[in-house]
Amino acid sequence: MKARTLLELGRVSNLPTVFSNVLCGAALTGERLRPLPLALAVLAGTLFYVGGMFLNDAFDAALDAKERPERPIPSGRVARSTVLGLGYGLLAAGEALLAISALSGLAPSGALLPAAGWATATAVIVYDRWHKGLAWSPLVMGACRAGLYFVGAASVAEQVDFGVGLAALTLLLYVVGLTHIARFENASAVGRIWPTLFVFSPVALALAQPIARVHAGVPMLVLTLVSLAWSLRSLGFARQGGRNIGRAVVSLIAGVSLIDAVFAASRDGLALAALSVGCWGLTLLGQRAIRGT
Repeated sequence: MKARTLLELGRVSNLPTVFSNVLCGAALTGERLRPLPLALAVLAGTLFYVGGMFLNDAFDAALDAKERPERPIPSGRVARSTVLGLGYGLLAAGEALLAISALSGLAPSGALLPAAGWATATAVIVYDRWHKGLAWSPLVMGACRAGLYFVGAASVAEQVDFGVGLAALTLLLYVVGLTHIARFENASAVGRIWPTLFVFSPVALALAQPIARVHAGVPMLVLTLVSLAWSLRSLGFARQGGRNIGRAVVSLIAGVSLIDAVFAASRDGLALAALSVGCWGLTLLGQRAIRGT
């Protein structure tokens, strides 16, 4: 198997958005960051994402043979059984890292960290296995992303508070809107207006938060407006329908890191907000080389 095939299977161009998700979850706690458990959480999130992408291709192999025969499995570049085994193996490895972090005392939350990982990995498997044709599958995909916030938070804090959960909920809704758009590759997605509006959930939450300090509020407000403008730009592609739906989807995926930047800035995590903006840029660059969907 060539390295290019592995990169394509894993949609690795989108990995920076996974990094920023985990970092944002940590920033939302307001706790002192613990480099080692946080690094392990980022690596575990990476394994969850890549493993999930592998399983997605493995379970969709028959459909891809009809609709996207250029994908690695239907094109004969790799066997379905190999991809299936790698996918489950990567999920198990990610969970093992979180368990080690908890059992060794690195993560202050103890069993909460591997529990968050287990829930995330379970959501990944459920989505990959049963997402086709099910109306509620976008909620499960959103849970996969939201779970990364909890993994990041549990790696640095003893408990995960309401603020983390609320931010995770808006990220889940954003992914629901994104997934809704992705379902309409041959028509304008914006015509089905109410699910599409979910992509504005994180922006709505950010604007609803009282800005207590100018030095924290200004960066957050600027990033919120940038995120809003990026979402509107992406929906402009979706409005055109057809091939531009794919362009809208990868653009919104990259926009996940802008959301992370907004939430990190809301907790004075300006360094992590800057890193998240960098992850947005890296995702856009990566998508030029490796397809994000």
